[in-house]
Amino acid sequence: MSVQGFGWAQVVRLGLVQAALGAIVVLTTSTLNRVMVVELALPALLPGLLVGLHYAVQVTRPRMGHGSDVGGRRSPWILGGMLVLALGAVLAAAATAWMATQAAAGIALAVVGFLLIGLGVSAAGTSLLALLAKRVAPQRRAGAATVVWLMMIVGFAVTAGVAGQLLDPYSPARLVAVTSGVALAACLVTALALWRLEDGTPLPPPTTQDTATLQPGFRAVLAEVWADPAARRFAVFVFLSMLAYSAQDLILEPFAGAVLGYTPGESTSLSGLQHGGVLMGMLMAAMAGREWRGLSLGSLRAWTVGGCVASALAMGGLVAAGLFGTAWPFRANVFLLGVANGAFSIAAIGAMMQLAGADGRGREGVRMGLWGAAQGVAFGLGGLLGTAASDLAQWLLHDAATAYAGVFAFEMAMFLFAAGIAARGHRPPVGGPSPRGLPLGTPQQPEPMP
Repeated sequence: MSVQGFGWAQVVRLGLVQAALGAIVVLTTSTLNRVMVVELALPALLPGLLVGLHYAVQVTRPRMGHGSDVGGRRSPWILGGMLVLALGAVLAAAATAWMATQAAAGIALAVVGFLLIGLGVSAAGTSLLALLAKRVAPQRRAGAATVVWLMMIVGFAVTAGVAGQLLDPYSPARLVAVTSGVALAACLVTALALWRLEDGTPLPPPTTQDTATLQPGFRAVLAEVWADPAARRFAVFVFLSMLAYSAQDLILEPFAGAVLGYTPGESTSLSGLQHGGVLMGMLMAAMAGREWRGLSLGSLRAWTVGGCVASALAMGGLVAAGLFGTAWPFRANVFLLGVANGAFSIAAIGAMMQLAGADGRGREGVRMGLWGAAQGVAFGLGGLLGTAASDLAQWLLHDAATAYAGVFAFEMAMFLFAAGIAARGHRPPVGGPSPRGLPLGTPQQPEPMP
């Protein structure tokens, strides 16, 4: 099997790792959030700041990626990151339980726990994506991204359901026990999934040129990657698109309640409707880069640009909902927004894997880390900016519908800017990829379907 020869079995194994990662993260970002606010009656700002901290720490992703680049093997970084993530989750759960009796001490321990969560996600997530970029053939990358992300969603759903049952009736000790059990199971699944995964597809012996490219320190490598126009432009694309993607998360349900008169149950059901659309969009985008009966199903770049434009149009629909009220087909609009978001995100991940190794110099980890850091910062800012902008607009305009419509219009503009950035690219010269990297969606030499 060649160095880029991961088949679907290996992709599914990495999907199990991603599912394990998601299982831990969903407990720390949702369950602990709820316990702090509801059971402990603490300000909602506290879990918001802690979750924001775990995103802020993800600026370390490029450094983590560089470490796995230099070492040549990604599995130790993935497993090590998962162990750090598990430790952070257990500490965060213990801290939450401690807050019931000693709030200050519990908050201090929670800060340490969420720092470790951010570091663990950075190490494991970046190295996993770099491994996919290095070992998955170009024709399979959109499909591989879909498999891995769908398995992560499964990890979210299964953990939320099982942990929810085990946490009732709630007690601090039960919270720590359930979190510890999930963390232990995630580490065991990761260790089994990674067992001899890279041994079956060994890297070729490094040449003198390869060794030379791995000698520079992290700062020199990061500066080299940032100097690449394609990598820098993609980082800006990731930041803008993920900022627009995440900014509506915390304001969509309040908008439905305040402007359209939805009950709490009706507004909560919107999340399931939107995630159903995301799932459909992901499955559709898995066709990117493939052919059906001689007909091209679209490149990664086409799906990325198209998904961003469709997301912008769906955001425009939310603007119309603010202006026209219940006369607008709001639920259909939310579902289409999910489809567009799912399509562009999977296509963008596939394009990310393609561009990561485009220069052939073993910089996949640093490039993935750079883009992962852009995504983490965007997600950390997205919820804050979305809610702050809606509050500010309502204060200035004294009209909720117009205020929300203004925020949605701003997100629409960000999606259009992101689409414009994704549409640009460098054509590689005949005979091989350009040192500046491949444009989004540029096909490499095809490989037969499995």
